[in-house]
Amino acid sequence: MRARLGTQAGFTYLGILAAVILMGLLLTAAARVWTLTEQRERETQLLFVGDAFRMAISGYYAHGHRYPETLHDLLLDDRSPVPVRYLRRLYLDPMTNSADWQLVLAPEGGIKGVYSGSMRTPIKRANFSPIDALCADIDCYCAWQFVYEPRFRRRVAPGGSAPGNPAPGGPTPGIPIPGKLNGR
Repeated sequence: MRARLGTQAGFTYLGILAAVILMGLLLTAAARVWTLTEQRERETQLLFVGDAFRMAISGYYAHGHRYPETLHDLLLDDRSPVPVRYLRRLYLDPMTNSADWQLVLAPEGGIKGVYSGSMRTPIKRANFSPIDALCADIDCYCAWQFVYEPRFRRRVAPGGSAPGNPAPGGPTPGIPIPGKLNGR
């Protein structure tokens, strides 16, 4: 009878060992899925925050036709009698979880964009919005740059002054658009 009990205890041990191995494999798979989901969420946040910086720089530029000197200039612009806030706060870089944004400097001075310092490889490779189309097929988050470039500069006759651009980056009334005849 003792020999029979020892044999049954061995099968129970093997059954428990198999269950522990199976649970370990399932937890490993769940951790991979969780990590991918978290990275996709961080990518979405990076695109949102990058666009917020681009829009803030666009507003700052439209207000005075120059780029901000620091990111803190976007928090409170006191160049006019009524201070303007283009950002509520300086967002953290979702990929590095810090405020150490890398800056894209404009040739004429100031900051025209930001990008992440993360060297990780993105999951998202396509289906970007048109403004972020340059982020497609990039191998590093550090190449996802969120830059504001004025598309059209107002042409002014010598000695004349140009009224403010109605929409930052939008076409200027009265200037023909290439490829269109007489505004049609």
